[in-house]
Amino acid sequence: MIPGVLGVSLLGLALGAACSSPDPCRASHLRLLRRESARYVGAWTVTRGDTLTLPQLGDRFQLATVRLDTAPVAVGATCRLRGAIGFREPRAETLAVTWTGGPEALLYGWPADLGPFGGLGLVVAGDSLRGALLFDSRLGITVRPGLTAQFVASRALAR
Repeated sequence: MIPGVLGVSLLGLALGAACSSPDPCRASHLRLLRRESARYVGAWTVTRGDTLTLPQLGDRFQLATVRLDTAPVAVGATCRLRGAIGFREPRAETLAVTWTGGPEALLYGWPADLGPFGGLGLVVAGDSLRGALLFDSRLGITVRPGLTAQFVASRALAR
C-alpha cells in the first residue's frame, strides 16, 4: 500500500507544480525587492545635471524628474518595480520605466528611439539621489570611453 500512497502524493505534487503560476513577483520575492529598494522610492527632482549631446544623434538630453514606485512589474522571469523618468530635453515628456534597488538601483526601459542608452544607475547619498546614464553597446553607437551624463536629484516637495 505504501507505493499507492506515494504515487498519489507524487501525483498531487506534480499537479500542484503544473497549475502554479510562474509569477516572478511572488510574495516572498516581492517583499525582498521592496525592502532592498525602499530608500529609492519616491519622487525626485533633478537639481543639477549634465546635458548630453551625442554627435551621431544631434539631440541634447536632460533629465528633469525620477519617480520610483513599489508597484511590481513582471518582466520575463524577473520582477521589477514601476517607475517613470521625465525629461526637459529633447522634449518635455515622461516615460514609463522599470527598476530594481539594492546598494545601487538600476532603471530600465529607455526607448531605443531616444538613443543608445541602457538606462540609469542610481545611488542614494545622504538625502540626494545621484545617477549616471548607462550606454547600451548593442545599439551600435560608439561613445568615447569615460563619456557619461551624471545628475543629482533631491526629494520632490509634496504639493
